[in-house]
Amino acid sequence: MNFAFYDLETTGISPAFDQPLQFAAILTDAHFREIERVDLRCRIAPHIIPSPWALAVTGLHPQQLVDPDLPNLFELSQSLSQLVSRWSPAIWTGFNSIRFDEEMLRQVFYQNLQANVFATQFNGNTRFDIMTAVFAVWNRNPEIFDWPADETGRVRFNLDRLAPSNGFNGHNAHDALGDVEATIHIARAIAQRDPALWAELLENRHKASIQAHLEGFQPMELFGCFGAGPPRGLVGCFCGYSASNPNQAAFFDLEACDPADLIDADERELFNAVDGSTKIIRSVSINKSPPLLALSDPTDEQLRRARLIAEAPVFRERVACALAARFPSDTEAPLPPIERQIFDGFYSYSDKALIGEFQKAEWPRRQEIVVELDDKRLRQLGRRLVAFYAPSLLVEDERQQFDDWLHKKWTGPDLPSTEWMTLGKARRALDEMRKDANCNKVMIDEINQFLCQFD
Repeated sequence: MNFAFYDLETTGISPAFDQPLQFAAILTDAHFREIERVDLRCRIAPHIIPSPWALAVTGLHPQQLVDPDLPNLFELSQSLSQLVSRWSPAIWTGFNSIRFDEEMLRQVFYQNLQANVFATQFNGNTRFDIMTAVFAVWNRNPEIFDWPADETGRVRFNLDRLAPSNGFNGHNAHDALGDVEATIHIARAIAQRDPALWAELLENRHKASIQAHLEGFQPMELFGCFGAGPPRGLVGCFCGYSASNPNQAAFFDLEACDPADLIDADERELFNAVDGSTKIIRSVSINKSPPLLALSDPTDEQLRRARLIAEAPVFRERVACALAARFPSDTEAPLPPIERQIFDGFYSYSDKALIGEFQKAEWPRRQEIVVELDDKRLRQLGRRLVAFYAPSLLVEDERQQFDDWLHKKWTGPDLPSTEWMTLGKARRALDEMRKDANCNKVMIDEINQFLCQFD
């Protein structure tokens, strides 16, 4: 199957409240031979204030954010939806893509009324992440790479360090296309130098494969960053699925505790095992290509502990309930921001048909379609899009409401609930940058001038 390697450069680090400014991707065959490449950019959406630090890292100047020759974010969402469809089926692959780029893409599709929010998971598509593959390599076959270290001697796993240390020259870090090329270089190295490990990791992009391995109740090894220090492996065993989310599997750390000590534990102790500061039972997202590998030579003690879990179905049911209890629903709580409602149900067939028409219509018809939608989320997002890109269609009251909303968003209070970049946060970031000798003073002045429009 083909790989679709991709990367985003964004206005900040929040998939829900920031946006991509650049999307780059290279389609390759299974042997990493290039088939096609794209490099797309867009303007910033009207409600978003970019992170000054993000601009400094990417080197994007503020005037580039409003370049009239670039498409707007809605138009970029249409291009991306068409690209995913045209390249399907493919393995959508990046470096830390499942935790970040993938979530950002979902929000782009959701907030711009694309019918298929999960486009990279359907129509034969699957997902894979080279960063977690690198974590597995570090533990299973570290001889594959030269591992870069910082001035303290700590090994760094950043793409912009790892790729140049392993023969990738001319890496334009923090440019999406440069990062895509570097990611392909790392992927090719793993596949060529340890094809068995590569094949086993790739198999994990299939949820059914993960489930089959887990439900064998054999000791397995999960790789990741668990606390301080470099990535490491945890030897554990399947211990059920969350009662509220079948995509969340319970993984019992066989080295941290004997299951016999927990099988008859009370509810408080069991909950602490899944939610305490030192987790004995971890949640693994089986639909996110976890770096979970078979253990080739488990010890007798590991096998004994795994067997205890396999023979304790009531215990696994209690673990399932404990996992679900970590995030209790609060019917009295106010609705979260519209961006945080992305997973609050699927669209009806009639709404999917309407937003399909929305994508092809002109703005006057789009405004009419918004009123016809049943889903409150889609209506709110649709009204926002009309205000963003066809403000002349608004009546005076609507225009005033939109202006008030923008001002409230830009000047939001500095509270944990204010998850987006505000004018106050941006100005504090600029103050920090002025104290950093490595920051470009001309860039700081340009950003400061750009922020004046939000006053």
